[in-house]
Amino acid sequence: MTAAYERHIVLVAPEIHWNTGNIGRSCLGVGAFLHLIRPLGFSLRNSRLKRAGLDYWKQVKLTIWDDFASFEASMKPASSEVAVFSKTGRNCLWDIPKTVSRLFLIFGAETQGLPLHVKARFHSNQSFHIPILADIRSLNLSTAVGIALYESLRDAPDFHCWHRHP
Repeated sequence: MTAAYERHIVLVAPEIHWNTGNIGRSCLGVGAFLHLIRPLGFSLRNSRLKRAGLDYWKQVKLTIWDDFASFEASMKPASSEVAVFSKTGRNCLWDIPKTVSRLFLIFGAETQGLPLHVKARFHSNQSFHIPILADIRSLNLSTAVGIALYESLRDAPDFHCWHRHP
């Protein structure tokens, strides 16, 4: 990814190790940063976490935060740089900002979603949902992150023609 398009995936209180491992692998695939906000529902030493991330896990640009306030105070995301994802998000995924140079895609825990204090922190124009049929409650977290991450890069220069492994 070019330096002009910096992407950050923020997982607030993730619960399932293999989702986080898969998300770390996706982040590494596009040069995105991964932020985990405590509490975590697993140990970072869990072999299944590392298995899901394959041998790439140690290369992930990972930061662990004690709480959301610490993350926000240190990273200082501008409101235009935040996209909060929830099944009740006001805006459709297709409308996430794609041309901002730095973007934070924020997701909640697999079973609980985003904590109310995080949802309340952001305006409704910063909340997004991924369209799905009513037949299911939600998508798997790692699937949702992958969809949102790649959609956020749709307009990145030359993203569509990055080299693939033979």
